Amino acid sequence: MGIVNVASTLAELPTLAKLSKLTKPRPLDTCDSLANRAEQVAAQFADRPAIIFEGKTVSWRELNALANRYANTLKAQGLSKGDAVSLLMENRVEFVAMLIAVNKIGVAAALINTNLTGRSLVHCIDITQSRKCIFGEERSQAIADIRNELSLEAPTDYYFVADTGAQPCPDWAQDFGGMAQSADADNPPETTQITLGDTALYIFTSGTTGLPKAAVLSNRRYLLSAMLSKSGGIRCNENDVIYICLPLYHGTGLFLGAGAAFCSGACMFIRRKFSASRFLSEVREHGATCFIYIGELCRYLMAVPSQPDDHRNPLTRIMGNGLRPDVWHEFKNRFGIKRVSEFYGASEGNVAFVNLMNKDCTVGFTAMPVVLVKYDVENDEIVRDSNGFCIEVPKGEPGLMLAKITEDTAFEGYTSEEESEKKVLRNALEQGDAWFNSGDLMRVVDVGFTAGFPHYQFVDRVGDTFRWKSENVSTNEVGELLNEFDQVHMCNVYGVEVPNADGRAGMAAITLKEGVSELDLEAFSAHVIDGMPAYARPVFLRILPEMDTTGTFKMVKGDLRKQAYHFDMVSDKLYVMKPGSTVYEALDSDFIELMDRGEAGF
Repeated sequence: MGIVNVASTLAELPTLAKLSKLTKPRPLDTCDSLANRAEQVAAQFADRPAIIFEGKTVSWRELNALANRYANTLKAQGLSKGDAVSLLMENRVEFVAMLIAVNKIGVAAALINTNLTGRSLVHCIDITQSRKCIFGEERSQAIADIRNELSLEAPTDYYFVADTGAQPCPDWAQDFGGMAQSADADNPPETTQITLGDTALYIFTSGTTGLPKAAVLSNRRYLLSAMLSKSGGIRCNENDVIYICLPLYHGTGLFLGAGAAFCSGACMFIRRKFSASRFLSEVREHGATCFIYIGELCRYLMAVPSQPDDHRNPLTRIMGNGLRPDVWHEFKNRFGIKRVSEFYGASEGNVAFVNLMNKDCTVGFTAMPVVLVKYDVENDEIVRDSNGFCIEVPKGEPGLMLAKITEDTAFEGYTSEEESEKKVLRNALEQGDAWFNSGDLMRVVDVGFTAGFPHYQFVDRVGDTFRWKSENVSTNEVGELLNEFDQVHMCNVYGVEVPNADGRAGMAAITLKEGVSELDLEAFSAHVIDGMPAYARPVFLRILPEMDTTGTFKMVKGDLRKQAYHFDMVSDKLYVMKPGSTVYEALDSDFIELMDRGEAGF
């Protein structure tokens, strides 16, 4: 235990004590919300920059006024507390203003992935019972393609928000910008009555067959995450600039980036999409001091040819998730990062871990009641004792992480009670208890002196999900869609490791129906492309003569995972859908060599 280690830990304790008070769960009937925080910041830092976007700077006064015009327009259209609207728009000023606006009048915003189309888009709008659909000009076609499948009425229930002006408002929608132009720019009185217990947002989990689940997010949970970021993670104030290039329909950018700004007055530099080549020049140009990341972005940045002065930039603090231990130190050193606040959490979960002590290669600790229990990875099941209870793992060993459900650590779940109950493990350690099943293996790690706060490290996903392209992929849902193809008899979906890539790539082992000698790759590829988003599509295919199952007819994944796509262990036909391609083709040794060198494009 080094003196420096102890000193650095002790220096963090006063901040942790203050943060503990700031994030202590407050009664759900307390009047507070994300919109209330944005209003307070706008009053305190009216003329300071709130957003820098595509060459334009918007002050907090201007952002709040725009949000007020939006809110008062929505109110005039009959929306009120308890309603929900769907919001489909890329990262831009209008998205942030609309997010604040709906919260000001107690309306829940269903934040829809801008990559979704077709039946998955219909599902997201329907499942949240959205009364209106607010969409950006840039997503007009996606809505046009499915609007006849929705119960919404045209044009009254569709609000078009202009972007570049290249496309006019369609005749089946209303031009929301025009409607809001003359609306009252004063704060609506409803905002002061919105409580912590009110639903602020619906955040969608990764839907692999076009059927995402809508996680319910209260104002309390949003503000807890935002305050963790603002006061414990990136520790920002009105003088900081937060670089946000992650989609704001997703929790990481929305909670840790925008949320921290709403609570501090920091400026948000917002990008529609990430650009590795322009990252450092933009950080320098706009004085970005904080960066909200996912591990995949850090890996892309490391792939950009390094320059001797990469560390000469204003960036000092980063916060996000998925930064791999093998990249951690190199990334910090190359870009001169002083503080990495890795976190762990799920939009629908009731627990969060945050690296508040700035320890390397850890997701930090949690103040919430959690336990790691034994899990049989090969048989994909929890190990139980003779009484049927879960067994805690010894310190240092990986175990399935469970988070206790209590009044202060409520599991808000999904809009579907059935789907919510699937994530709850009851009678786990004693009769009558209830725990949120994270589906993740974690372990306690030794990071030196921690003043009694055990630090954790993410190990892997278990069971029927794996993580790829920063999204959770359900093997069951992918398998169901693959089984719909008329040549497939049975399939087994699992994740396999790819060199120099984050997470696990999807792989499907398939047996063909009797009488089918060859898989129609073109038709099968079209079925996959049409049926699921890019991150969920199996990267590799393996055609098996027969499928191994257990005595209870459960498909065996262990050996398939180990064998993956390796020619020295697999004699079956192997196929790959290469990055940017839409058709499976035979896997060859040349492409495997590219993957081994990290040059395959994953």
